[in-house]
Amino acid sequence: MRIGEASRVSGVSARSLRHYEDEGLIVPGRFGNGFRDYCQSTIDRVLVIRALLESGLPVRLIRELLPRLTDGSGPGTDAVGAEFLREVQSFRDRLAARIAVLSDQRAALDSYLREARRTEL
Repeated sequence: MRIGEASRVSGVSARSLRHYEDEGLIVPGRFGNGFRDYCQSTIDRVLVIRALLESGLPVRLIRELLPRLTDGSGPGTDAVGAEFLREVQSFRDRLAARIAVLSDQRAALDSYLREARRTEL
């Protein structure tokens, strides 16, 4: 299928599909005229990429993870897998720290709003 249909089927913009290709995450086939040709397995991969991006993983880690997802070996099966898991854990820890800061900021704003409402009455 061409890029417009692949975009419609996957729910991912044509621009994102081109970006995934530029990043080496997908390799669509090509028609004789040079247009991209997306098969179902590429669409399935796009859906996995989208889910991983939505979970917050950076493209660099997704690029490393994708071959393991498709060959069935899974992360953690060798030294590279162990390093990958450390990177994912580090990413998760940084995310947790950001969430903690945001939670503190939200609590401060909630407190401010409660106080402001009391003074309005």
